[in-house]
Amino acid sequence: MKDFKFPGINLAISTPFDGNGKPDHARLEQLIERYLAVGIRGFVLSSGTGMHVYLSQEESKALVAFGAKVIGGRAKIIAQTSALLVDDVVERTRHAADCGVDGVMVLPPFFEGPTDDDGVFEFYAAVARGGLPIIGYNVPQAVGVEITPSLLRRLCEIPEFLAVKDSSGDLAKQAALVRTGLPMMNGADALVPYALYAGVSGLIWGGANFAPKTCLEFVGAAQAHKWDDAREIWRLLEPAMSLIWEGDYVQSVYAAADMTGYGAGNPRRPLSRLSAKKIDVLQSALGELVERERRAV
Repeated sequence: MKDFKFPGINLAISTPFDGNGKPDHARLEQLIERYLAVGIRGFVLSSGTGMHVYLSQEESKALVAFGAKVIGGRAKIIAQTSALLVDDVVERTRHAADCGVDGVMVLPPFFEGPTDDDGVFEFYAAVARGGLPIIGYNVPQAVGVEITPSLLRRLCEIPEFLAVKDSSGDLAKQAALVRTGLPMMNGADALVPYALYAGVSGLIWGGANFAPKTCLEFVGAAQAHKWDDAREIWRLLEPAMSLIWEGDYVQSVYAAADMTGYGAGNPRRPLSRLSAKKIDVLQSALGELVERERRAV
């Protein structure tokens, strides 16, 4: 078994933007310090929740470098280094390594890339030249490529390939990945309790941006097998975690985090703020989490 470095919550931290829509590093530093203060010990920089796809390569690299410097060894760091060109993924991964990042998360080939297992394997084998542990990213509904149990077994033959993050949202398929006995991380907010019960190795959690304290309490109870306590805490989290998974995910995380005191500004265009009607629905779903989390800020 490869050494797995990323148990528990790895926060897919939102990227703050200023009033002109530019990455706001000062605000990012403030957020990182707040999350560290409540106990977050794993971060994903330039994540999907952090709008990786809407950052230029230079913006993403600058974000990774700055975030890693702020964290300064106080938490594990995963950086997303996904790109259309393999050479760009390798270059971004080497940059992340130079910044002291512990591992990278990489989408399989997308946008008319290879969809057969051989093509996906060759892609990740090439990415391994970047020199960091690789977490594959299973989100077939978005990229059209699925990492199946048989493909995961094959990918883990690559020395640098550590695990797969499953954001399919399909509990049965995720359970099949867990049954391989290989490291697997959950990336579907609404499935967190079921994933932990099934035995996932770790979590990459975007929704934890708006409820880090409560999410940590929940995971702590689950890891201690205090399932009655975990169920009670999940009852607070479930309405919002299920709602954001239904659509407008990134915009909803930004809006919810603003309500609970972990605001990162507005999402970057082409995404826009939630409508007033959706804000009201989200506020209702958050319930007592707003006050509960603000007490921790």
